[in-house]
Amino acid sequence: MKSTKLEISNSKNQKLRAYLELPANQKPNYYAIFAHCFACSSTLSAVKNISRTLTSHGFGVVRFDFTGLGKSEGEFSESYFSANINDLLSVDAYITRHYEAPSLLIGHSLGGAAVIAAAAKLDAVKAVATIGAPATVSHVKRLFTDQIKNNTSEVTITIGSRPFVINPSFIADFDKTDLPAITKKLRKPLLIMHAPTDSVVEIENAQQLYQNAKHPKSFISLDNADHLLTNRADSIYVGNVIGAWVQRYFPSIENTMLETQGEQLVGHLNMLEDNFTMQMQTNNHHFIADEPTSVGGDDFGPSPYEYLNAALAACTAMTLKLYAQRKNWDLQEVFVYTSHAKKHSDALEIDVEKPGYLDHMTKKLKLIGNLDEKQKQRLKEIASKCPVHKTISNGVIFNTELISD
Repeated sequence: MKSTKLEISNSKNQKLRAYLELPANQKPNYYAIFAHCFACSSTLSAVKNISRTLTSHGFGVVRFDFTGLGKSEGEFSESYFSANINDLLSVDAYITRHYEAPSLLIGHSLGGAAVIAAAAKLDAVKAVATIGAPATVSHVKRLFTDQIKNNTSEVTITIGSRPFVINPSFIADFDKTDLPAITKKLRKPLLIMHAPTDSVVEIENAQQLYQNAKHPKSFISLDNADHLLTNRADSIYVGNVIGAWVQRYFPSIENTMLETQGEQLVGHLNMLEDNFTMQMQTNNHHFIADEPTSVGGDDFGPSPYEYLNAALAACTAMTLKLYAQRKNWDLQEVFVYTSHAKKHSDALEIDVEKPGYLDHMTKKLKLIGNLDEKQKQRLKEIASKCPVHKTISNGVIFNTELISD
């Protein structure tokens, strides 16, 4: 994926820091805006993970910092809820002007309430997804009510061990938005995602949002995820669920490929942004390769050798299916277990001119069906004749060349 840094002016002419995440082909089918949680920023791991996961579903995703947060200009005391909505509208206007009108809004925690309110003002928005969102905006005041007491001037509060300066206007603004009423009138597809064990915004909020919303509406439980989705697997899951859910409401668009230079597949790795996470596409499919965390990767997708194993397993099973069908044998299911390793020629008991480590592939087959032993042995032989098996086992001639930008 490609991440582009943006500076967007809000209604007060303050610069909001934003990042546009693009799919591997840099040509998104649709655009989405992500609103982060209260007192957080767009660089929260969950925000980045969800945004980048959505790029694999063809979205260009804008994640930005609200006024006074992250690297955006302004003071936190100016980042009251109605200002958050205005920031969202400013971001939407910028993306509409420079790219294409966003059609999906995603909000985390208070950002979820903000995207519901903003979506009601944006005709181009076709769907809304919330994550751990409150059912009422005033719910957020609980986080600091005990700290402000009867103060009538600016006061420093602590949220998540971080100090923030607020004023009476900041506090009063939370009571100005009737979120339940807005939700009832929204009339746009709404996906509500919430963890039953969320201790910051309780699950009852999801129930209230769902009851207030009109169909089409959906609820997905996040099981034991915490409010900030600190477990990377939870945020990736959220991104994939949103990407799958929204397809029902958006017209299907044929995948636009990167220029493949006449080849069958193109891979793209932005080493400045994505560590080892690599986007790959064929004419009809998109997939991700990565390295496991044990070697410094983010484990967003299978490793290169796992894809090699997958190619061998897939080709083997398909070849056995075709052979069994041609013979009219009762082969009902095939399990192919594959592994790659480097093993020493001595351990493999192979006599070579220069002893050393060799590539070693292991393939195990489980054949389900009414087959006799002779048929099973024949299928085992055929398994070694699949095209990928033959490619790996034979000498391969490579041709590598450089192409200009």
